Amino acid sequence: MKAIILARVSKEDQLEGQSIPAQLARSRQWCKDKKLVIKSEYQFDESSTKDQRKKFEKVIDEIRQSKEPIALVVETIDRLQRSFKESVMLDEFRKSGKLEIHFLREGLVVSDKSNSSELLRWDMGVMFARSYVLQLSDNVKRSIEGRLRNGQWIGRPRMGYINITKEDGTRDIVQDPERAHFIRKIFEYYIAGTSLNLLSKRMKKEGFRSPQNKTVTAGGIHRILMDSFYYGIMVVKGKEYPHRYTPIISRDTFLKAQEIRTGWKKTPYKHKSKPYALKGIIKCAICGCTVTPEFKKGKYILYACTNYKKVHEKKTYIPEADLLKAVYKALKPLELPQNKIDKLVEDLRTYSEAKTIYHDEAIRTLDRKYAESQIRIDKLLDLLLASSITQEMYDTKFKKEKELQTDILIQKEDHTNADKEFHITASTVLNLAKRATEIIKSSEPEEKRQFMSYLLQNCQLNGRNLEFTLRNPFNLIAKYSSYPTLQPRRDLNPCCRNENPVSWTRLDDRAITLKILP
Repeated sequence: MKAIILARVSKEDQLEGQSIPAQLARSRQWCKDKKLVIKSEYQFDESSTKDQRKKFEKVIDEIRQSKEPIALVVETIDRLQRSFKESVMLDEFRKSGKLEIHFLREGLVVSDKSNSSELLRWDMGVMFARSYVLQLSDNVKRSIEGRLRNGQWIGRPRMGYINITKEDGTRDIVQDPERAHFIRKIFEYYIAGTSLNLLSKRMKKEGFRSPQNKTVTAGGIHRILMDSFYYGIMVVKGKEYPHRYTPIISRDTFLKAQEIRTGWKKTPYKHKSKPYALKGIIKCAICGCTVTPEFKKGKYILYACTNYKKVHEKKTYIPEADLLKAVYKALKPLELPQNKIDKLVEDLRTYSEAKTIYHDEAIRTLDRKYAESQIRIDKLLDLLLASSITQEMYDTKFKKEKELQTDILIQKEDHTNADKEFHITASTVLNLAKRATEIIKSSEPEEKRQFMSYLLQNCQLNGRNLEFTLRNPFNLIAKYSSYPTLQPRRDLNPCCRNENPVSWTRLDDRAITLKILP
């Protein structure tokens, strides 16, 4: 059989042991041992997304145009793919007998003759590769994070501030001489007891306008009062960063305004104050409106479509207990027997070992880069003391090296968080899957609702039937439970077996749709 070798690195500077030459050498030896004839070789560098996409399409085109089966040889699962999008495309070639995929580090070969256990190892490998990679920031995100930690704002200046260009060509943010004093007055008037509507009218009379010369509404005044940027703290995606720009107000002034703002009594709506297990989760399959708990009949909680679009002639009420029975029935396959859990853990351990090697090599490389940068900084100081370079040259190069070190520290933090998240994900998935029904039954209504939002998606009420999809990775575990351990892969539709109460449908994103059968 002819083979295509694919080698890919995550960084332009190539990690030790993960470099393209090392991958190519191992892949060529694999082909030699397996008596595969090398047809072509491809090299990927993830630092160039467009280039990577074009090269991947070339690989797909070569497989598609081949008149004979092809073996695609790659170092490990996450060197080939980081999402299920590629799985769908590659799986079509595999099922038709046109493609075998050889994962060297996992010792895994998937083909049209692969059994259920081998296919699940592939699926789970892709899932955990994605869960790991999603924790890592790309270069743009790291650059933004570095600027935020240095106190630099990354967006348009807040009202009351403006952009300026300094003599050295760099940009900065300073207080707007036309509007900063208005921002100060807004906080002062509000603390003195002026309402938002009156405050909006008062500021209009005093001449306060937006940079687009528009009147600032009461809503705009409210946003200003809530913004901690004005006393020195910028908030990005829920994280707080002290900024380096001159505050317009003091922290005490801001906190006084918040006390007044939150001091108004707010009485919640009656229907919002009651916790229900399935509130806000289900949509009507016919009209798309929300299915809500409307009232209790004795000890029963009844659900019905709001019928906001006036599609239904008559409302159909369904007890919450009946809906939960359908959920419990669908979660039954997640209660894996111990022998299947042991096999799954063994398969995941193989992938975890490959991931650990990648993580450790990445951390070592980053530590080496940081040490090299520190040596360059020390040499710069020596050159400055020896008058070999000017102060300006020293400042420019020192700033560049410190920015590099900040970027390296952020990358290390990203890898560390990703490593923790990987193990937390694997442990959480298996424990939650096994105890899902028990957790739901023993939880309070609001806890049930949160947990089922985590487990279920696309919940629809079709007549009296509840239809939904298990979220990834619980759908994979449910699929795994339906496979006979180490048996040849047969039909993916176990619905034909009477003992299985759940029907399954493969989707393009490799999710599994569950429909509770009557």
